[in-house]
Amino acid sequence: MSQSAYIKFVQGSSVEKLTLEGIKDQLLHYREQTALTGSQLDWNYAEAAFPYTIESKQDERWFYLKGINPLYKHIIFGPSEAESASGAVVSCVQVVLPVESTHGDKAKANELCKFIAGRLKAELTMFNGRTLFFNPRK
Repeated sequence: MSQSAYIKFVQGSSVEKLTLEGIKDQLLHYREQTALTGSQLDWNYAEAAFPYTIESKQDERWFYLKGINPLYKHIIFGPSEAESASGAVVSCVQVVLPVESTHGDKAKANELCKFIAGRLKAELTMFNGRTLFFNPRK
């Protein structure tokens, strides 16, 4: 059975919604940041931190990350809508782990979700159902 996580754009978030290209930009920014960390450490950290290629199909509603080594298979990303903790329907990014995903995919998806949610001050509902709030709340 596949699992889903949701990066929800609620009140206080940096953006109201994210397009497919916007999601790709966030992932490319993550890859650039890890490459800079690797250059400081004199190690190819970018490949270890982001062991995927970004692949698209004919369907323009989603894209997936394809693993470049046997420890990683697939992670699917796409814009969607979901219910926030307050009960309102908000725009979000849905991250799906298909049935054939590995434990490495789940760990990396959690890391990528936390990175994007933290950067955009969003509310993150993780694969296990727990919610992390990166948005400013009173």
